[in-house]
Formats: sequence, structure tokens, C-alpha cells
Amino acid sequence: MNELTVIKKHGKIKNVILYFFIYSFIGWCLETIYAFFVEGKFVNRGFLLGPLCPIYGFGAIFLIFLLRNCKGKPMTEFLIAAFAFTAFEYVVSYVLEAVFGLRWWDYSNDFLNIQGRVSLAYTIVWGALGILLMEGIHPNIKRLTDKIKNHLKPSYQDIIIIVLIVVCIADCILSSIKYLKI
Repeated sequence: MNELTVIKKHGKIKNVILYFFIYSFIGWCLETIYAFFVEGKFVNRGFLLGPLCPIYGFGAIFLIFLLRNCKGKPMTEFLIAAFAFTAFEYVVSYVLEAVFGLRWWDYSNDFLNIQGRVSLAYTIVWGALGILLMEGIHPNIKRLTDKIKNHLKPSYQDIIIIVLIVVCIADCILSSIKYLKI
């Protein structure tokens, strides 16, 4: 593998990591705003102690890769996003409950839900968010991150990414201890 290929791969990996953190933060903001309107007070809706909802970060990256060849085909984007993210949400709900014995969301009272883990209403929301992500949000996030990266030395970029990863790992450990009551 030549040096240029390594540099390009390194750049793509950095992009994916940055997208994960950006979309995890956006998801946390969405969840926090939603909870504020529903409960009338600030509620940290995520698994982590900090302002990240990793399900949104992983979900956005998953959808970006899954839908990268569907740009401009909103019905295809909608159907794939709705199905993929609903399946992802179901698996994450099951794993979190199996590991921690807790449910971070429960759609049991929603129409056409499956074990309270997923519901038709949120399937439709995930489909719509998939279109919004691919046609509006992600192109702008990509432009913004490219612009920022063009103004930062690669070594600074690496430092920022390492710090984000270390803080996130520490948060995962502390959050796991909190929920496992270790």
C-alpha cells in the first residue's frame, strides 16, 4: 500500500469518527429537547453521562454508508432508512436491556409496536430522518467538517480525535459502572 493510499484511508477514518461524534451530539440535543417538551424539565436521555447519544452516531454512519448510492431517490432512502434504523433500534434496545436490565425507551403504548422496542410511528420518523440526513443535513455537515479540517494541521486533527475518543471511552466506562452498579 503506497503512502497516498494510507493518507486517504486515514482521512476517511477521521471523517467517520468525526461524523460519529457530531451525530451523537445532534441526537443527544434532539432527545433532550424532546424530553424537555414532554416532561417540562431537562432530562439526560442518553446512556452516557455526557452529551452524546451513540445510537444516533452509529445510526447516522450506518445510514450514510447504506444510502450513499441512493442520493436523489427519496422513496428508496425512506424505505431503507425506515427499515434499517428500526431494526438497529430494536437490536440496541434488546442489547441494552440484556446487559443493563434497563429500557431507555418504551413504545408499548404506541400503535403497531414490537415488544415496545420499536413502533410504526418511529419507523416513519426514522425514514423521514433518513431522507433529511442524506439530502440536507449530511451534505452540510460534510462541507463544514471538510472546511474545518482544511484549516487544521493533520496533527491537530489527530489530537482532537484522540481526545474525543478517550473522553468517550471514559464516559462509557463510568456510565456502565453507574448502570451496572459496580
